[in-house]
Amino acid sequence: MEQGNRFSLMKYGTAVSLSVVLLAYWFRPPAESMLDDRLDTVLSSLLRAESKVGINNARPRVAIGLGGCVDILVDGVSLLSKIGLVPTDQPLHHDYIENADQLAQSFAYFFVPGAAAERFVSNDTLFSLLVEACRELPGNRWSIGGNAPVMAGRMATEGCDVLLGGSFSADFADVLPQHITVAGNMVDEPDIHLILEYPSGAVWGHHTSHRANRYIVHSDDHNPYLASLQDFELKLQDFQPDLLVIGGLQMMDSFPFQLDEREALLSRLGRLLSSSSPRTGVHFEMASFVDEGLMGDLLRLIMPHADSLGMNEQELPNLLSLLRGTNVTVLSDPNPRVATVLDQMRELYRLVNRRHVQANRDSDTNAHTKGRPLTRLHVHTLAFQAMIVTRGSQWKNTMSAVAKASLTANRHVCGSPDIDPSKARLIMDESFSISRQEGSQRIPLEETRPVSCWDEDNYEICVAPVLVCTEVYQTAGGGDNISAAGLVLQI
Repeated sequence: MEQGNRFSLMKYGTAVSLSVVLLAYWFRPPAESMLDDRLDTVLSSLLRAESKVGINNARPRVAIGLGGCVDILVDGVSLLSKIGLVPTDQPLHHDYIENADQLAQSFAYFFVPGAAAERFVSNDTLFSLLVEACRELPGNRWSIGGNAPVMAGRMATEGCDVLLGGSFSADFADVLPQHITVAGNMVDEPDIHLILEYPSGAVWGHHTSHRANRYIVHSDDHNPYLASLQDFELKLQDFQPDLLVIGGLQMMDSFPFQLDEREALLSRLGRLLSSSSPRTGVHFEMASFVDEGLMGDLLRLIMPHADSLGMNEQELPNLLSLLRGTNVTVLSDPNPRVATVLDQMRELYRLVNRRHVQANRDSDTNAHTKGRPLTRLHVHTLAFQAMIVTRGSQWKNTMSAVAKASLTANRHVCGSPDIDPSKARLIMDESFSISRQEGSQRIPLEETRPVSCWDEDNYEICVAPVLVCTEVYQTAGGGDNISAAGLVLQI
């Protein structure tokens, strides 16, 4: 009888809920109705663009390295409150964290603009305190972390066979998705990264965040040494990937290596990349770097061997400043305009390829050290996705790839494969200039064709709006999922 009553109540509750939804629909304000209709149209148009093409091969083979970790995700403000860290009046940038005061200053520096950041903690006592506090904090979540494993997971989900280079614990390897083969040593204690998440409007003392993001701290033992590189290199020979992806090198940032140790590691990785088949695309995923020495090594030893680069709105001006010969840009506009990003992308594309041409002019340069031209550049921001692809290159389906990247941004941050327009908003302008130069063309955002593509010089540019998630589940790993999803349709 009780079960029958419960079933009747469920039916009654469902009918009431449906009635409420219908009433809300009929009596909603016209402006709100138009906005909802617009989001629905943009979403359906992006879904159509995404589905126009499928994966070209039966199961593309993708090799991804290097490294991995266990992420502990917590509310950042709650964690700092738990350890008794008082909000600072002096937001300051620090290359790495030595004590609690520097942690407070660094967190506040990135928290207010809502910019993503990742810092090495050199103080083992402080890092252990943070780990224990995270474990005790209600609502903490544990997940597989690191650029390589996160991108591997996304690509396996999207239909690829993946070789993952990383040193993991047995428990870690057991929870990896199907179609992922691990190349690397088993370790007893994996590296741990602490993900201090915060929503838009979060308050810490008198500081208020302007957008949702995360601040990451780590104190790695394995990842900076590229511990899985040897096994990864051996298995690559038989795997013969269609695409080779490298990420996670920010774990080397500000790490206390012995003299010339870091350069030796990166030189070995560079030789691995240079030996890749010309038919294998090579993608390098940028991250939050502040060590100019490391960035110089990457520019010299790694990036010349990649024909594809992926990065966010903070990493783009950071890399560009180095190429211009100036100091790295630690903090940039977290909500840049489309025209600004496109101009930066054009300049980056031009400077990287000019370096490639100059290297090839040296007839004495070994063929393996000349590298590849940059033929693909993907920048993901909160509001939009932008991509430059060289015409006639191996990268296909740019329009669909940008649409997929845009949709993946919402799916990951909202934590659902299904996109709910009621939990999303468009923050991209109604129209955008394609450049900051006076008189530049303006392109309207058309709901039925939201991905805009056009030709310039020897490349195509595509821009797509993002349906920004308003009920954030997780920002960490967003860039890795977005980049991986964009690559899948272009292999």
